[in-house]
Amino acid sequence: MSARERSNALRERMAYEAARIMIEQGLSDFDRARRKAAARTGIADRRLWPTNEAVHEAVLMQRRLFRGDEHSRALRALREAALEAMRAFAEFRPRLTGAVLEGSADAGAVVELLLFAEHPEAVLFTLLDQGIPWHEGERSLRHANGQRRAYPSFGFMAGDTPFELIVLPVQARRDPPIDPISERPNPGADLAEVERLL
Repeated sequence: MSARERSNALRERMAYEAARIMIEQGLSDFDRARRKAAARTGIADRRLWPTNEAVHEAVLMQRRLFRGDEHSRALRALREAALEAMRAFAEFRPRLTGAVLEGSADAGAVVELLLFAEHPEAVLFTLLDQGIPWHEGERSLRHANGQRRAYPSFGFMAGDTPFELIVLPVQARRDPPIDPISERPNPGADLAEVERLL
């Protein structure tokens, strides 16, 4: 086996292990999963560590292999719940993002929606008007210029499905956050795009 083939084999092995850790422990942090996988596999050389995209692909593959129809049903239910919430918050031009959009979400995953408003209080008033109990938080997102910004978020449960509404200023539609998997700006999917996914 050549040095290149050996490196690729180690990278694949670690991607598989990191994906297994993410699934078993419910992690969403790729770097943390890689560090744990490195400890388990003994691969300390960071040059041999897989990319976020490689780990994500391994997660999708493992879910398809080991959970098949169960995973497909859970993902569809989450996307249907996302669509319903997107209609309820349509005035804020919601965009689906995260694991539910990417296809790696399993039952119980958080549905992440980006909402755009001049003032976060507008989202809060909509939650109050609809009688939705919520809790307030904050979400830090990175943008293309490398800057990390904190945004208000509102979490709530719809049946057994957890939601997180991340409220960005209206002008952020032109400067979407960086996707942690691809490391590129990701505007998410609008209502019509989510409908097409279903």
